[in-house]
Amino acid sequence: MKNIFLIVLASLLISCGKDRSGIPDVPVNFHIRLDNPSMHPLNTPGGSVVVNGYGVAGIIIHRSAFGDAYMAFDRCSTVDPEKKCAVVVDDHGLTATDPCSKAIFSLEDGMPQGPPAEIPLKKYNVSIQNNTIYIIN
Repeated sequence: MKNIFLIVLASLLISCGKDRSGIPDVPVNFHIRLDNPSMHPLNTPGGSVVVNGYGVAGIIIHRSAFGDAYMAFDRCSTVDPEKKCAVVVDDHGLTATDPCSKAIFSLEDGMPQGPPAEIPLKKYNVSIQNNTIYIIN
């Protein structure tokens, strides 16, 4: 019984600090006014902004092409996350590509668009208050 307890405890400790994407949990607490010139692309449905210095490999903030919802994803690809390869927003702004593996992810929901990716991008919580966007985990 003691051995089973130790195995369960060890597996819990090993799994702490990462979600199923394999992306490490790092504190994210970012906010900026939507009328800041750097956020201008978010004025248009389907617009995206890259914010470096937060998350594991930076953050992509995306405004849905189908409404006023905003999403935020860590740029760290879920394909070989230990490489910390930052996905790049594609020219049309609806997907992002991992330059290391060539995996493509939707910016509407973070879901992979086919192999080699199988796990969605890590998502952060987004809220908007008083024309300010808040990204937290």
